[in-house]
Amino acid sequence: MILLTGATGTVGRPLVDLLRGAGAEVRAVSREAAAAGLPAGVEVVAGDPSRPDTVAEALDGVTALFLHPRAVGDAATGLAALARRRGVRRIVALSATNVDDDPSEQPSRFAGDRNREAEKAAAGSGLEWTSLRASFFAANTIAMWGAQIRGGDVVRYAYPDVSELPIHQRDIAAVAAHALLTDDLVGRRVELTGPQSLTHADMVTVIGDVLGRSLRYEELAPADAVDRLVAHGLPEPFVVALVARYGRLAGTAQPPSNDVEKVLGRPAATFAQWVADHTAAFTDQPERR
Repeated sequence: MILLTGATGTVGRPLVDLLRGAGAEVRAVSREAAAAGLPAGVEVVAGDPSRPDTVAEALDGVTALFLHPRAVGDAATGLAALARRRGVRRIVALSATNVDDDPSEQPSRFAGDRNREAEKAAAGSGLEWTSLRASFFAANTIAMWGAQIRGGDVVRYAYPDVSELPIHQRDIAAVAAHALLTDDLVGRRVELTGPQSLTHADMVTVIGDVLGRSLRYEELAPADAVDRLVAHGLPEPFVVALVARYGRLAGTAQPPSNDVEKVLGRPAATFAQWVADHTAAFTDQPERR
């Protein structure tokens, strides 16, 4: 039995499908179990992973635990210790490529992610462990530009020359499934990136190419970008940290890792492939399955 935290999220949902497809028994812990919407055959139990005492019974009979840094929050160490006491043998933690940066320079921390804590808890648990250090999620571009692209052909955003290594969430999930189901990645920190370094402007061009549209990137001043993102409902501390990160990285290409290909035996999906799978986010076309 494999227990998943964050099972309804960007990585967790495809991970559920991959594990079930491999014949694994899957148990998902959710704060809103009745609304989880997971497929038949998945056992959904109510609990809050950030409060380990609420998921203690859900750990009974579990051999492996997927630790999601946002779902678990500051309770990663406590949950890992509880898992060990309940007989869990393996922990796979989702982390990030920037996990070793100063915490104040990790924007996702301001959105609730505790990547460093999740990785440290897994590695220090005394159990078999793996940390998946993921790069920029390609899915982030939906929140960044989706509404603008649905509404027109101009994308207004800061720092067109900031490069990212956009990765398909399905590739992260596939490596996570491999780590949970095999011994190949035990004791490793695996760096998961997309196959290409692309600037913001490059990514907008790729989206346009896939959609068959000519999109134009219009640079905003950093302060204007902050104001726009906050006005769209994003927390100001997160936005300020995010735009500051852009300023630090502007003009510097990031080298991709080939760990996805080493683990899966195939190249990581390109950003263009991700866009083709998610056209509904940018148009009224149905999403590819």
